[in-house]
Amino acid sequence: MRIVIVEDEKPNATRLKNLVQDICPDAEVDALLDTVTGSVAWFREHTHPDVVLMDIRLADGLSFDIFQQVPLQCPVIFTTAYDEYAIRAFKVNSIDYLLKPIEKEDLRQALDKIRKEPVQAGPTEMVQQLLEFFKQKEVSYRTRFMLPFRDGYRTVLVEDVDFVFYAANVTHLVLKDKSHVVVTQTMDELEEQLNPIQFFRANRQHIIGVHSIDRILHSFNGKLQIRLKRDPEREVLVSKEKVPLFKQWLDK
Repeated sequence: MRIVIVEDEKPNATRLKNLVQDICPDAEVDALLDTVTGSVAWFREHTHPDVVLMDIRLADGLSFDIFQQVPLQCPVIFTTAYDEYAIRAFKVNSIDYLLKPIEKEDLRQALDKIRKEPVQAGPTEMVQQLLEFFKQKEVSYRTRFMLPFRDGYRTVLVEDVDFVFYAANVTHLVLKDKSHVVVTQTMDELEEQLNPIQFFRANRQHIIGVHSIDRILHSFNGKLQIRLKRDPEREVLVSKEKVPLFKQWLDK
């Protein structure tokens, strides 16, 4: 079995590769891809594999954009942090949908399904099913956090969050009063849970609120540097690949 992994978080990509090789010692991982642009280029230049493991959110857009530019001739297993309802919704044909963190047994079953069952519909048709589902499904975003406090708990409203940063394996919320609180969610989980109209994943370490921005400056290699109102010394860089998405997010 020839496999391609499309995942922009390097630790996740490495873990997936190791799981694949553990489950299928004879499998060949042809490529580890991390962007829409790079994936389109690779699929145009190479023979398509037997299966693609594909995250939905990539550094330069949604992986759905890949299908609009190149017709994939192989099954796809989506891997992402979306809610579990989506997993139940898309266990159809040769497509599967695994929730992060990917469990070994779930991946084994998905790969076995592709080995045993013939493809009933092309990936393009299946992706259209996904898109239709997301259009019809009412999206509900997080509105508050319940956090341990002294001998009980406290509630922090999302509207009071200025920006989010990740450091020393801990996720921090910086509030509009400049205080910090620690949450158990990962950056990937918060990216899915926070309303994308209000928050933007600038890079692996930062999710910024639309009202947190003070200035936007040009940086090296086509990047942008974001200066934050409540932490002006912090360097938040937006990669060249993400700059168009960032501008689109702001220009609404």
